[in-house]
Amino acid sequence: MKGWIGITLGDPSGIGPEVTLKALAKTSADNFRYLLLGNESVVRRLNSALGVNLPIQPFESYTASASGRFFIWNTGPELPENLQSGSSIAAESAMSALTEGTQRSTRGELDGIVTAPVNKESIIKLGRPFMGQTEYISELAHANRTAMMLLGQDDRGRWLRVALVTTHIPLRAVADKISAAKIEQTIELAAEACVQLSLPQARLAVCGLNPHAGEGGQMGTEEITTITPAIENSKKKGIAVQGPIPADTLFYYAYNGHYDAVVAMYHDQGLGPLKMIGFESGINWTLGLPFIRTSPDHGTAYNIAGQNKANPSSMLAALHLAQTLARKPSKS
Repeated sequence: MKGWIGITLGDPSGIGPEVTLKALAKTSADNFRYLLLGNESVVRRLNSALGVNLPIQPFESYTASASGRFFIWNTGPELPENLQSGSSIAAESAMSALTEGTQRSTRGELDGIVTAPVNKESIIKLGRPFMGQTEYISELAHANRTAMMLLGQDDRGRWLRVALVTTHIPLRAVADKISAAKIEQTIELAAEACVQLSLPQARLAVCGLNPHAGEGGQMGTEEITTITPAIENSKKKGIAVQGPIPADTLFYYAYNGHYDAVVAMYHDQGLGPLKMIGFESGINWTLGLPFIRTSPDHGTAYNIAGQNKANPSSMLAALHLAQTLARKPSKS
């Protein structure tokens, strides 16, 4: 463990910088150092305006920064004080921070990164293809075996952990994008994640794509032709996995402790139930990267940005997961 976690500050016109500062203010008991990547002027103005007053120092190098815990590396263009929500310059700042954090992590300089939210629409308007941070990080890190896992718990400590076969694609494209190989890969990554989380078991369940998991082919055949073969191959590898199970009942059983993780076929199939029980504490974890990457499971929330109303619970949960994973012994 290097003891360094990078935080990309996301869209500076959103709540990313605010929830980052608020969450870091609650990390006094840990032994990590934090490298903030984003616009320094925004951070310093917010640090004072919010009354957080963290002792943030300019970052020089990992060795020269041995004293202190909070550091900032200025990235991206200079920003006006009256920054407009979702503006192109805010999108440029977000992408600069994300790129810097990914490159530092890929070079092995950080234990991992926590990424604050960005706005996909404003980034796409810059003229670059962008499906999401997960896809961008995976491509930049040359990681071909990845999956998105979302985790959240309710106020009684009951968890849902959901790995997605497909992520940010239109619903009409889902059936064409799922494949037995992709499902099998997601199952394997979800099983590995349970081990990394030190769960006593890795009991997985896989959602069907169609209503009632296809009703034996009467409401779709993907369960027969694609999903079941992937599950059977995974069982042959020793993974404890069941399915396909209709999504409308599977999440009930997972929520009540029958399964440790769920593999969902598409974004809203998995995230609807998760956000219902863990909206404030949800975490996005990218499985299969050569480094740790977590993120709060919320957006830029332009409607409350700059008003000291943003709840840092999800960012704090993402930080805690990154810390937990970083403390694990390295496989190398």
